[in-house]
Amino acid sequence: MTSARHDFGAQKMTRTTRQGTARDRREGDPFPFLLAHLLKLAGRPAMVDKASSRPWASALFEGRRHVVTLRLEGADAVERRATLSSALSQQQFPMPGHFVADICIDAQGEDAWGIWVRLSALIIRDW
Repeated sequence: MTSARHDFGAQKMTRTTRQGTARDRREGDPFPFLLAHLLKLAGRPAMVDKASSRPWASALFEGRRHVVTLRLEGADAVERRATLSSALSQQQFPMPGHFVADICIDAQGEDAWGIWVRLSALIIRDW
């Protein structure tokens, strides 16, 4: 079962018991961690405009492909978008039981509602 907090804060790691053995809870959804980190990188004010996720698998790995559109507001939104673009490839995204295998900006621009950035990320389950 997957759960997510609406505040996109760091989820507390818990211990769980299955069939008499204790193990780390590694099944948690890493998407809230990614969203929180992206919003932090984007600076304030920023918001998630759209987000989608779909399963992904290869012969050796499994995970999810995420697509996120961020809206940046404020007088410095153009500069923050440039900072986000340059910093994205060098960022570490700490998340329990998963890692970001690939992240990139697919598109960016301006429209009637302001400045936006569309990113895609591949998050792999860390066995």
